Amino acid sequence: MEYVEPIRDIEKINAIKRILKKSSQRDLLLFIFGINTGIRVSELLSLRITDVWDGEKVKEFLYLKDSNGEEERAFYLNDRVKWALRIYFSQYDFKETDYLFKSKKNDKPISRQQAYRIINAAAKEVGIKGKIGMHTLRKTFGYHAYRKGIAISILMKIYSHQSASETLRYLGIDKNEKRLIKVDVNL
Repeated sequence: MEYVEPIRDIEKINAIKRILKKSSQRDLLLFIFGINTGIRVSELLSLRITDVWDGEKVKEFLYLKDSNGEEERAFYLNDRVKWALRIYFSQYDFKETDYLFKSKKNDKPISRQQAYRIINAAAKEVGIKGKIGMHTLRKTFGYHAYRKGIAISILMKIYSHQSASETLRYLGIDKNEKRLIKVDVNL
């Protein structure tokens, strides 16, 4: 597997959203879901409608078993994800058992390769020159979460990493880099 980078530039992220919105609400949802939750592509593609919809509204948390099937992990579905899901659901008639990222050809989810083609093409169209892959979504989530002040210990847990340096390296962050930190309690 090749090393891929997070998308650091917010303008590029927004440009990708605009491109994907023109082509497919499903593809836009895939991108928004990935960069806002940090969920692995294999887990994203296996999601079903019932995982995110309670029958009346979008759930607040998505619960997934860890890779060995023992511990359940909760992923917060923020307002961007909820918004994208509501639009997606309003445009199509789904059954609760349908895959969230259903193929246009059959009742199965899109393939990992198709997901890669969708994200890679949009990234190239907006001029991203670096290596882009499905891990880019996961890394973009972590990179921006870290930059917004989420503790590295929380990101380590999400990524199942053993050390802060492993997580920083994964996110493409130089731990010696100086940056200003805003502690904005704003009471």
